[in-house]
Amino acid sequence: MLTPGASAGRDQSALVAIDAVVTALGVLVERVDFPYRLAGRRSPDPPRVLVATVRDAAARLAERAGVGPDRIALGGRSLGGRMCSLAVAEGQPAAALVLVSYPLHPPGRPERLRDEHFPTIGVPCLFVSGTRDAFASPDELQSSTAAIRAPVTHLWIDGGDHGLRRRDTDVADAVGEWVGTFMPKGRRRRSGPA
Repeated sequence: MLTPGASAGRDQSALVAIDAVVTALGVLVERVDFPYRLAGRRSPDPPRVLVATVRDAAARLAERAGVGPDRIALGGRSLGGRMCSLAVAEGQPAAALVLVSYPLHPPGRPERLRDEHFPTIGVPCLFVSGTRDAFASPDELQSSTAAIRAPVTHLWIDGGDHGLRRRDTDVADAVGEWVGTFMPKGRRRRSGPA
């Protein structure tokens, strides 16, 4: 399940690219819009509403796929990924988290970390980030994610900023390869380089 960043919807280009790569592996993908976007507003809903949206969408996807919610990987870009991580920290079952451009702190405000929930995350996590992301330097992100109680994989997009513009293919291929490691060997299908 994929959720967008604050300024985008479910058709954000990185999410569409990830959807295509992961779907080609034989995995059912659902891209989700948050309520404020559906209502045509620009300002995000409060976190409790966004986290509830993640929970509801994960339950619908699990039902549609015919699997338990603990078999669903949750994630997204920036705000969307952060809300997925909060949902998991609050007890939402998940197979894994895929967090693209995680917004560890507001730009220029490294003292305002958004990692207080990391110690309660107990599922494998993939963080895909640019090396020039103003929301989290590689050192800051690696330091904070050390508190997560499960395996953490970092993939750095060299020279990428928070938006990872023109890097959708790199992001999607990295996510597809990582998600593919969770699939039973007999179910894996490759489409192009991963």
